[in-house]
Amino acid sequence: MEWNFQSAEELAAALRAGAVTSVELTDEAIARIEREDKVINAICVPDFDRARAAARDADAARARGEDRPLLGIPVTVKESYDIAGLPTTWGMPAQRNYVPAEDAVQVSRLKAAGAVLLGKTNVPLMLRDIQSFNEIYGTTNNPWDHGRTSGGSSGGSAAALASGFGALSIGSDLAGSLRTPAHFCGVYAHKPTLGLVAARGMVAPPAPALPIDLDLDLAVVGPMARTARDLALLLDVMAGPDPLTHGVAYDVALPPARHERLADFRVLIIEDHPLIPTGSAVRAGVNRVAEALVDEGARVERRSPLLPDPAEAATLYMLLMLSNAAAGISVDVYEQLQTHAAALSADDRSLDAARLRGMVLSHRDWVEANNRRALHRHGWRQLFAEFDAVVCPITPTPAFPHDHNGGLENRHIDIDGVEYPYFDQFVWAGVATMPGLPATAIPAGRSREGLPVGVQLIGPMFEDRTPLRLAELLEQKIGGFQAPKQGVLPGVRRGRGAEDERGLGRGPRPW
Repeated sequence: MEWNFQSAEELAAALRAGAVTSVELTDEAIARIEREDKVINAICVPDFDRARAAARDADAARARGEDRPLLGIPVTVKESYDIAGLPTTWGMPAQRNYVPAEDAVQVSRLKAAGAVLLGKTNVPLMLRDIQSFNEIYGTTNNPWDHGRTSGGSSGGSAAALASGFGALSIGSDLAGSLRTPAHFCGVYAHKPTLGLVAARGMVAPPAPALPIDLDLDLAVVGPMARTARDLALLLDVMAGPDPLTHGVAYDVALPPARHERLADFRVLIIEDHPLIPTGSAVRAGVNRVAEALVDEGARVERRSPLLPDPAEAATLYMLLMLSNAAAGISVDVYEQLQTHAAALSADDRSLDAARLRGMVLSHRDWVEANNRRALHRHGWRQLFAEFDAVVCPITPTPAFPHDHNGGLENRHIDIDGVEYPYFDQFVWAGVATMPGLPATAIPAGRSREGLPVGVQLIGPMFEDRTPLRLAELLEQKIGGFQAPKQGVLPGVRRGRGAEDERGLGRGPRPW
């Protein structure tokens, strides 16, 4: 039997029934990676010897009567997580030889749950792109079209899942880094509520692996999978506070999903944003989900006065995100940015202006922006008293051709034939990121070219099980992951960066 595309849930059942061993699953996964990853380039740091040893240990543990949530199941881990004995580089050439001595919290939790770690998946330089390429490991190609990006920054993980390289993966998300690769590769991902999942050990080298205040930088870590139920399974393994800080005092107890039937859900559909258009393929995906909900009798609305102002939300998101991203720039560059920001017109409310102001934001102004974020969070609480979930795009388009030219600030995104600033597409990620809400990325069909299209289901804070359950019910209604036919789709132009198997290109400049 072909096991590589089975869900983690199915593999766990087969392992418990004795239909397969972890050694067999692991050998089959490794064989597939060695055969297929030459052109995808998702697994940048293989760890096959230790994986085989872990598989043998898992089989021995099961023979002793043990049973853990992921016992014997092959998985992958985003390169940015520390795994003792393997390099953690974040794509930075200067850190190519950095090898941590301890596992990240989430790697420890995977191992405690019995998972077999196949290796690490590729990322962009410093995780600062929605394409996954760097000078150390090269480019990760989209399994549906090798001339296109797999997304970022968890693009290696999404490509690995779509290619059958392990049943699960873990990634991180600040600007859609879980959701966008899932959308581009046709898999599932969940951005947890801010603070729900401990992130210690997911830090740029050579910084020490210390507990951090995620509320300052908006980032989360979370699960990726090929089914919605697998997302929930992996979130249960990952969720919980850091044992060095909040975990001293409390544990996590997520509330159940609000509903168990599609007919009972109250859903707000958002397909348009005031600051960037929605491409036709993504619009069709959003409406496919809306139609499925209506068909099942759910209450579906297209607008609500309770929705916090999306334009102000996008501006706040850019201010808060860029203030953190620019914290490490040199004094000379910082002073130049201050000069440019001071020259902005007071009435310039563009996203470009927000990004520039964010990079030189004073602490006083950051506190004011954070207070405005609190007001938006309160607005979302009021909205979720009337609705259970919000359905909206993840990015305006499906996966685009590789583009490694210059810095991100100089690139553009093509939306139905019209160019827009590359950075502007991040506003959809910010809808959930800025207020810290949970969001589940699900497949929602294909573009005319046959590329995957996903949407995100945003839920109430700390009610992660609600969008996850909605994702599961929609998977039953409209279908979910389908294995791609690897290669270049007919009629689709190859993009830059796909010139050779590893597609080496120049790394982007930091934000």
